[in-house]
Amino acid sequence: AGSAAERRRRLGRLSALSVYRLAAGAGRPERRRAGGKWAKARPRRGEAGGGGPVPKAVPEPSASAPVSRVERAKAPAHSPEVERQRGPAESSGGGGGVPELLRRLGLLNDSRQRSAELFRWLLAPVSPAEFMRRHWERAPLLLRRGDPGYYAGLFSTADFDAALRSGGVQFGTHLDVTSYAEGVRETHNPSGRALPAVVWDFYQNGCSLRLLSPQTFSHTVWHFLSILQEHFGSMAGANTYLTPPAMQGFAPHYDDIEAFVLQLEGKKHWRVYSPRVDAEVLPQFSSANLTQAELGEPMLETVLEAGDLLYFPRGFIHQGDCLPDAHSLHITVSSYQRNSWGDLLEKLLPAALHMALEEDVEFRQGLPMDYLGYMGVANSDKVDARRTAFMEKVQSLMKKLVDYAPIDAAVDQRAKSFLHDCLPPVLTQSEKLRSVYGFPARWQDGGPCNVDILITKDTEVRLLHHGIIRLCNEEAGVMLYYTMENSRVYHMEEPKFLELGPEYIDSIEFLLSSYPNHISVEALPCETLEDKISLATLLFEKGILTTKKPLVQV
Repeated sequence: AGSAAERRRRLGRLSALSVYRLAAGAGRPERRRAGGKWAKARPRRGEAGGGGPVPKAVPEPSASAPVSRVERAKAPAHSPEVERQRGPAESSGGGGGVPELLRRLGLLNDSRQRSAELFRWLLAPVSPAEFMRRHWERAPLLLRRGDPGYYAGLFSTADFDAALRSGGVQFGTHLDVTSYAEGVRETHNPSGRALPAVVWDFYQNGCSLRLLSPQTFSHTVWHFLSILQEHFGSMAGANTYLTPPAMQGFAPHYDDIEAFVLQLEGKKHWRVYSPRVDAEVLPQFSSANLTQAELGEPMLETVLEAGDLLYFPRGFIHQGDCLPDAHSLHITVSSYQRNSWGDLLEKLLPAALHMALEEDVEFRQGLPMDYLGYMGVANSDKVDARRTAFMEKVQSLMKKLVDYAPIDAAVDQRAKSFLHDCLPPVLTQSEKLRSVYGFPARWQDGGPCNVDILITKDTEVRLLHHGIIRLCNEEAGVMLYYTMENSRVYHMEEPKFLELGPEYIDSIEFLLSSYPNHISVEALPCETLEDKISLATLLFEKGILTTKKPLVQV
């Protein structure tokens, strides 16, 4: 590209995007791609229970699938009907925005009710029941609210800029710089820290910016997702996307998550396409980038404006581009990645087979000596009584396998993984005052004061939130997994757990069944008062329990 002097002269007047292209060349298109029942002895045949209900087949979405468009003329954002549906989670547009909504939700005593109300607010004016019946895993939903302030305070371009100025954003790890033009999808990430001058130069030159996991940088997004995850029973994640006017940052593709697109600022033109073949309905993995020629006609085409929402299930191809007259900032809230019946069976079936091999001699009996002569693809068209008997034997063993399936144990292992995925809970001021996080221990007047955690038999306690713990029966013993010490950065911390002796198991179950009510420490079903106080103190120190009243009045 000419002499070194000429190259230096050109570099002196090029944008960050051009410098990146000169240094690295055009990026390749990104390929998108994550005692009793607690005894250590494994359950014997028949103890694990039945196979449970068989899930109904999900109908294949098609161009004729029901796509709801809730237009602003049909359902004004502040109509009495909508307000009644929202309950405590009223419109965020009037005073305080999403932070005020989250504060009001914190007044609810039960964390399960908080998450249900937040989900109701997210979908309003469509009821959660209607959404689950008509749209979840089936068909897109478009909500046009006509309320630009509906998501006020959740995340903004000012928050994006503040994250960059915090100095903690790294290219690739936290931020992707992307473009899509003339059918080519490129990623333009330099190495190192994403400094504002460089990032905004990329944006000014037409690049889209994707901030990965904004909950790492935004307390409000963290709070929002930490409540919502309890409703899904599956990790709730998010990315934010900032795109300049008249630009597009990503090629058409489908994802492996349920996606809720919340338009925060500006507007964006969206096209959504039905899955093209059966294998793309509710896929396990995201697609590669697709070309326009592979798409056909969209089943839905719309322009999202601030306050609007677009939901589409995994497997629905989508692409969004900005109109010439406005930028776009949206946040995509996602859940249900690898959370299907098949994903459960991937853990369950190997465990069932392992148990059956140990406990049933029929599974250990040898195969017929001559089976290679009549089984296999080359013999699949032959009519042979031995083939029939072989197939019937396999079917019989498969049916028996269900009796050895440790279904509850497999579900507990999935719950354990979910707790590791979870964001740590955000405490209200009241919860903080009644937990170890607000305990007034401090250094004062030359020494520590208010250090002793004095829990007695009369102290009333309860779980901080319902979804923060899970008991799991493992080879080493019974473990209590918890989320309190998780990081806002995905899997930065290893799973956190306590190993519990059998004398404490019933008390954990009692705390779970009693929530959200407080119980006295004396009511815990441990054998001795000392055990009761020891367990309550341990759980309080880990942030798992709160007290009805602060232990120390300051």
